Amino acid sequence: MMARRLMHVLALLLALCSAPAMAHKPSDSYLTLKVSGQQVDGQWDIALRDLDMAIGLDADGNGELTWNEVRERHGAIAAYALARLKLAQPDGSACPLVIAAQMLDDHSDGAYAVLKLRARCPADVVTLDVDYTLLFDIDPQHKGLLRLEHGALTSTAIFAPDSAQQSLHVAGASRWRQFVDYVKHGVWHIWIGFDHILFLLSLLLPAVLVRRDGAWHGGAGLRPAVIDVLKIVTAFTLAHSITLSLATLGVLALPSRVVESTIAASVALAALNNIWPLFQRRRAVAAFGFGLIHGFGFASVLLDLGLPASSLLLSLVGFNAGVELGQLGIVALFLPLAFLARNTAFYRKAVLLGGSALILVIALVWLAERAFNLKILS
Repeated sequence: MMARRLMHVLALLLALCSAPAMAHKPSDSYLTLKVSGQQVDGQWDIALRDLDMAIGLDADGNGELTWNEVRERHGAIAAYALARLKLAQPDGSACPLVIAAQMLDDHSDGAYAVLKLRARCPADVVTLDVDYTLLFDIDPQHKGLLRLEHGALTSTAIFAPDSAQQSLHVAGASRWRQFVDYVKHGVWHIWIGFDHILFLLSLLLPAVLVRRDGAWHGGAGLRPAVIDVLKIVTAFTLAHSITLSLATLGVLALPSRVVESTIAASVALAALNNIWPLFQRRRAVAAFGFGLIHGFGFASVLLDLGLPASSLLLSLVGFNAGVELGQLGIVALFLPLAFLARNTAFYRKAVLLGGSALILVIALVWLAERAFNLKILS
């Protein structure tokens, strides 16, 4: 009975990782607020795909948005956004927001509406109460990523349905708080980076098995599996930390389409290796090689968040630490269950081979979408 439950949990884990594959990057918006005395100036970047889902922007229904279609809906965009973002001071005094201008910009995952914001509070702002409810009613996975600037100090916050109202201490933002905020960003973005998760999972699936006579068999003990996992995770961590740092600091840069397409290809190859071994004894080497490319993917997320110049290194270290914590959480959940189920035909055939085949198909679709700018699953 216990083994059966464990197998069900493993299947659920694989399904959860695979189910969101239709959306490479879940919904985020990027909000920057700059406080000076009573004045609050800001910029709010919201994905056009999210606005289209919420209020409809594609007038002719052809699946492609034009500047004229977006411009004709400026009033609706402003009304929708302002109804879902409120600023106030601790005594309840409102800081009414207005939109000064609307523009478009490209992020790593597509086109965004850029709303220029202005607000004036009744008194100098020391603590700012922010009420953020954008898209929560139609997409509970949506996150609002806030960067709050006050002079040389910068702090961050993540808004979600369970943390939609937050009080932010503008003048008292500490470097420790900034570090913790970026750790949270790192954890969150590894958990929603489904391509990174599927790549890591593809490399981990065989860790509790050994291959003999052309077939998979359960491993003899936990220690070899742990060592194998440590090699893979360490190689992946070292590699993506290198390119994450270099890309964030502006030393290296690669076109987004090249990075995203190569990441999809790495997922496909890692999954294919479980079905038809290509580099079975060199999975740690493969993790390092492809990890270099995944680092550029992480960097695009971090650059979208906006890095405070005054604490660039601190933010980079915090984000990278969060990514590692997110990875360790996945490994800690996966490895014990996989080890307990390793001797079952269900694990070897359904989870390893069947799961890898499913991941391979998803990755190939991603590759086609990213390399040729297609829309297959969305």
